[in-house]
Amino acid sequence: MSGAWPTWVEDRCRDIEAAGQWRRPRTFDASGPVGRLWEDGAGRPPAEVTSFASNDYLGLSCHPAVVAAAHEALDRWGAGAGASRLVTGSRPVHAALEDALAEWKGCERAVVLPTGFAANLAVLSVFAAGGVRVFSDELNHASIIDGCRLARAEVTVYRHKDLGHLDDSLAAVQGRSVVVSDTVFSMDGDVADLGGLLEVARRHGALLVLDEAHAVLGPELPATTAVGAGPDVAILRVGTLSKTLGSLGGFVAGPARFVELLVNRARPYIFTTAPTPPSSAAALAALGVVRSPEGESLRLRLRTLVGRVADALGMEDHPSPVVPVVVGTEERALRAAAALLERGLWVPAIRPPTVPAGTARLRVTLSALHTDHDVDRLIASLVPLERPATEPVAAGHAT
Repeated sequence: MSGAWPTWVEDRCRDIEAAGQWRRPRTFDASGPVGRLWEDGAGRPPAEVTSFASNDYLGLSCHPAVVAAAHEALDRWGAGAGASRLVTGSRPVHAALEDALAEWKGCERAVVLPTGFAANLAVLSVFAAGGVRVFSDELNHASIIDGCRLARAEVTVYRHKDLGHLDDSLAAVQGRSVVVSDTVFSMDGDVADLGGLLEVARRHGALLVLDEAHAVLGPELPATTAVGAGPDVAILRVGTLSKTLGSLGGFVAGPARFVELLVNRARPYIFTTAPTPPSSAAALAALGVVRSPEGESLRLRLRTLVGRVADALGMEDHPSPVVPVVVGTEERALRAAAALLERGLWVPAIRPPTVPAGTARLRVTLSALHTDHDVDRLIASLVPLERPATEPVAAGHAT
């Protein structure tokens, strides 16, 4: 019977290839948005390109203070933690980072996990237990979708950002419920109505889980919200250390007892090696930059660059550094990406199954480290692209 496996694998690989969806990673030798890109099998030296596809939005992965903190942690604690957090893997830097994250998010406690993906799996596997119904935005990130699939709860997918649909759906069920949403949606760069989500969750007594992975420019919860401490609504804030903070890892912040329950029951926390001390120290240093005047200057620079690109594409007041350029078919997206790469601009095509058929796109992401000249070149190349007159509604949970 074991001989059937190679045939099955070969058939699946050929199916992907026949659909034009075969992918492979490309080596990018870079610190920041500019570097040398290898083309596998091309037989020529790597070309220098400027990437517009990174999620290092503030450029903190190569900030001197962040790099120095990682070096210091490497010298003090070594390259890895050597165990899970509940065995011998907890280092002083983990506790310091969790305290700083909790303060940053205005929450009682925070817990750090190896990735943001693991953070969403942890939250949903613990709080979406049997007898709970999860209400999830249809364009939520894959980590939320997978968390919903792994949880023992029933799942209702509500229409993208449709608070009326969410409200009606919640009213139709009894018992404990969880409302989960990205705050910035990763493929379209649009944002959730946090005030509206908070009100709907409060009205129905639902736990509100917010994934803030891409929220480097907001949105923010209403200032009057006692985050995670309200008598009639509880909020868990999920984030990453790899985007705004330029390191690696994820975290959950919220009421102390909720976080303590995660520590005691979340399998993605309990049964995996702790985040590395250097990456945790880097994230802690990056958080210090983010909360400083320098951090505000970097966010202002990023907002300015986003505004320039969005305005050139006719997208007024675009709220995030994720700027989608939907071109329709996969073939058109691949051609557009190849044409940009010929000009030294690396913007990979995003295709099904990551996005639904008919919505293949160039997913432009901006960094505070991009120069005005970089953005001038990008705009000059993007504006002439042919795009569909209308954009089909995507359905994240269906992909």
